[in-house]
Amino acid sequence: MLYDQALMNGLSPKEDGWKYDAYRQFALKLADTEYLFPCIPATIGFKRGQFRYGFVSDPRRDEAVAELAGLLGSFGEESRSFGKYTSLILFFETPQELVERSNVEEYRNIFWRLLRKVRELDDRDWPEHIPTDPHDPLWEYCFNQEQYFVYSATPAHRLRQSRHFPYFIMAITPRWVLVEFNASGEAAAHIRTKIRERILVYDAAGIHPDLNSYGSDNNFEWKQYFLGDDSAPSASRCPFSGFRSNKT
Repeated sequence: MLYDQALMNGLSPKEDGWKYDAYRQFALKLADTEYLFPCIPATIGFKRGQFRYGFVSDPRRDEAVAELAGLLGSFGEESRSFGKYTSLILFFETPQELVERSNVEEYRNIFWRLLRKVRELDDRDWPEHIPTDPHDPLWEYCFNQEQYFVYSATPAHRLRQSRHFPYFIMAITPRWVLVEFNASGEAAAHIRTKIRERILVYDAAGIHPDLNSYGSDNNFEWKQYFLGDDSAPSASRCPFSGFRSNKT
């Protein structure tokens, strides 16, 4: 089920438990007027109520794969009606033992396993205009013929607070949203500069070297999906490499 802002605001601590808590903490993070979240378009999307939300089982469980695929499919079919700053925010049930025992690399493995398994449930071929090799600058994650940027945050991130959250979460943004944002030219460039300024204040680890612009010769989108908690570059080989993108 996709939730809009009104449904999220209607959650109750007694009836909705961890779901209520996850959304409450997310809202506090995005709406904080003193400790400004770096991604300005995200704060706009939240403020305007254009996000859609979903709740997913423990990310280690097979049920989570089917739930994620269902939510992403529904979101993709309707996303253009939600507003130009829309994203799909997915909160995963994150048991305390997972929080206490898992480090950043273990969450990274969980993240990429989910993306691979979700792709296996996609009954449509990879878009013809998108390379199937993640080491091509024009590659990005696709599902149901839609292109997406995928952001992740985990309880294990500490230095990089922009990637820290008490629950494992994903924020999935359609490529058309990013294209529309970048179409504003100078305004978009100004916002990108402000985002980097905010990161320097927000993250003790500074700006990660993998942050870049889609389509640039030295950019690889997959490296930005899951950033480490320090400034070390991501692994040289994408965990999605070698995955059969098309069904035939």
